[in-house]
Amino acid sequence: MANTDKKEARLNLYIKFLKERLFFEPGSPTLHYNLGLAYSTKNLVDEAISEFKQALDADPNLAQAYVNLGGLYLRKGEHALCIEANRKAAEIDPGMAPAHSNLGLAYMQVGDLEKAAEHAGRALELEPGNAHAFSILVGSLLQSGQAEKAAEASRRMVECNADFAPAHYSLAMSLQALGREQEAETHLARAKELGYPPA
Repeated sequence: MANTDKKEARLNLYIKFLKERLFFEPGSPTLHYNLGLAYSTKNLVDEAISEFKQALDADPNLAQAYVNLGGLYLRKGEHALCIEANRKAAEIDPGMAPAHSNLGLAYMQVGDLEKAAEHAGRALELEPGNAHAFSILVGSLLQSGQAEKAAEASRRMVECNADFAPAHYSLAMSLQALGREQEAETHLARAKELGYPPA
């Protein structure tokens, strides 16, 4: 508990420092961006959104600010704004995996499984071990009845990380959907050994 209090006190001090600096440098994209991150850590979503927007007013090419802004919109359930922000991030920096990951999740939540799989797949190409993007990709594929592709993606993730329990579990689910029960049981048993799904 004391450790949490210390972290909170340090974060509050950091916010105070950033606000003081911004008084003298109101147009600094870096200061607004860092203050946005700090507010986001404190779960002050609207304040964080305001700071990321000000960072982008000062520097419209700050791709990471768009990604963070998009993530906050996703938290608020504002999917259209999330998609718009992350699209801008991906335009500025096509190699930014979190932008594609956020797009995948937003599209999945609005029911556009094709676009969800497309962006999650792109995020995985950029970061082959990205667990978040993997979950979105496999979830989208399974929901849209593409068990073969889901099994393929799960197998690739198992090859990347043999101890990643969700990959064994999704591979088992994909194989079950394909009627390959015996193979599915092997991966289900491995997922359970690794503690997944949680009890």
